[in-house]
Amino acid sequence: MRHEKAEILLQLARRLAASAEGLTLDEMAEAAGVGRRTAERMRDALWQLFPQMTESPDGSSKRFRIPGGLDGFLQGPTAEELVSLGAAVDEFELRGAADRAEALRTLDLKVRSAMRAADRRRMAPDIEALMRAQAAAVQAGPRSTEDQRVVATVRHALMAMKAVRFVYRGGSAPGTWRTVTPYGLIFARVNYLVAADQGSTEPKTRRLDRIEQIEVLEDVASAPPPDFDLQAFADRSFGIYQDAVEDVVLRVRPEKAEDALAWRFHSTQTLEPQADGSVVVRFHASGMRELAWHLFSWEDQIEILAPASLRARMIELLRGALARHEATAGG
Repeated sequence: MRHEKAEILLQLARRLAASAEGLTLDEMAEAAGVGRRTAERMRDALWQLFPQMTESPDGSSKRFRIPGGLDGFLQGPTAEELVSLGAAVDEFELRGAADRAEALRTLDLKVRSAMRAADRRRMAPDIEALMRAQAAAVQAGPRSTEDQRVVATVRHALMAMKAVRFVYRGGSAPGTWRTVTPYGLIFARVNYLVAADQGSTEPKTRRLDRIEQIEVLEDVASAPPPDFDLQAFADRSFGIYQDAVEDVVLRVRPEKAEDALAWRFHSTQTLEPQADGSVVVRFHASGMRELAWHLFSWEDQIEILAPASLRARMIELLRGALARHEATAGG
C-alpha cells in the first residue's frame, strides 16, 4: 500500500474512533474523498486491522465505528501538528480571543504530556526550526476581546438549555437587564451572542464585550425553531449586521480579475468571467454598510451593479469622507 493510501486509511480510522455515533459508508467515502466502492474496500481493510469495529443499523444504512479509541502508537502528533496548534494559540492571543487561546493551550499541554519522552526529544529540533520560520501578522481592525466568564456562562447555558440574564451596554436602551434564550456564539472580528428575547423566537445578535453581570437562570429555555441554523444565520449577512437580504451584483475590472477569482466575498457567491476580462460577482446578503466598507479596499476596481441601496450607501460614505478630508486639508 502506498504511503498516501495508508495515511488516508489511518485518518479514516481516527474518524471512526472519534465519532460517537459512527459513520455510514457514504460519510466514509466523503471523508476520504473516494467513491463508495473504494470506501467499502477501506471498511473491510479497517475491519481486519481493528476487529473491534462495530456496525449498527441506521434506517436503510449502517453506521460503523471503532469503540474504545485507538492505540497511542497510532495517535502520536507530528511536529507540523504541534507547531500549528501552538501557532493557533498565538493567533488567538493576538486577536484578543483569550478564552479560545486558553482552551487550545490546555489541549497543547495535554497532547505533549501524553507523548513519550523519546518522541518529544526527537521532534524538538524540527519544532524549533518550524517555529522560527513562521509568524502571525496582526491586521488592522477591531480587536475582539473575550471575557472568559461570559463565554463559559453562555456555553453552559447552551448545553443545559437554560436562559441567561445580563446587563447589556449596547442597543437602544444601554445599561438595562436582558433575559434571552441563547442560540449560539459567532466569533468574528467582533464576537457576538445570538439569542432570542424572552417570549420570542427571533434571533438577534449582541456583542459579547458589552455583556456584563451575566447569570444562568434555573428555568429551562425553549429550543430554537426547528429550521434555525446558526451557520445559515451568519451567512445571511456580509458581516454581522442582520437586515433585509438583497441580491448583490458587482463587476470587477480586468486589472483585478485574477484577485476576484481567488477572493471569497460571500458563501453564496458565483463568479462569472466576462469576454472583456472582467468578472461579475453575484451573491445574496444583508449588511450593505459593512459591504460598502469592504469595497473601499478595492478602490476603483469594483463597480456596484446592484442593489441601488448599496450604491447609494457607497456614494454617501465617499462624499462624507471626501468632505471631511477636504475641510481639514492643510489645517
